[in-house]
Amino acid sequence: MLVSLAAFGATTGAEAGAATATATAAASTSAPANALVAGVFSPPRSAPAFTLAGSDGAPLRLDRFRGKVVLLSFGYTSCTEVCPVTLSILAQARRLLGAAAGDVQVIYVTVDPERDTAMRMREFLKAFDPGFLGGTGTAAQLAAVRQDYGISVGGKIPMGSGYALAHSSFTYLVDRQGMLRALMPFGHGAADFAHDVRLLLAP
Repeated sequence: MLVSLAAFGATTGAEAGAATATATAAASTSAPANALVAGVFSPPRSAPAFTLAGSDGAPLRLDRFRGKVVLLSFGYTSCTEVCPVTLSILAQARRLLGAAAGDVQVIYVTVDPERDTAMRMREFLKAFDPGFLGGTGTAAQLAAVRQDYGISVGGKIPMGSGYALAHSSFTYLVDRQGMLRALMPFGHGAADFAHDVRLLLAP
């Protein structure tokens, strides 16, 4: 259940896609109880740092949440398909964790800076879980974050009076020390996230 780190830092689209495919093939709900379901990064490495405008009105940086497990995903508020499913699953996973949910932070970084202001992200995310935090910024800032994390975004797809965006839909698991530990592909349920978070929270 290993994931290559080749997709992070200076990356090409092909490398990022290969890493995603590797994680998708590796992740399995049949993992042993003491093993992560998500594709594992071996060795772990520091999650790339960023500073964005947070939906809570404060600068959004990963080091704000040192000591917690961070579930980091990318999407946008106008998404009608994948994004709401991902956020619903993450909200359900936090409910499954009970009291341990206080040690988990969900961060959702927009891929749509034209429409996603911090206020818009706050209103969108609180419908799923009031503790979720969104990150936005300039197109250049967000492009740099996407490059660091191997996130791809397609061109605008006309839809009604607006547009849709195709984008990477996996979720990163960052441990209490700020290390990238695993990548969960889209399609896994709340129980898989809760399972992996419990392992990362364990002493």
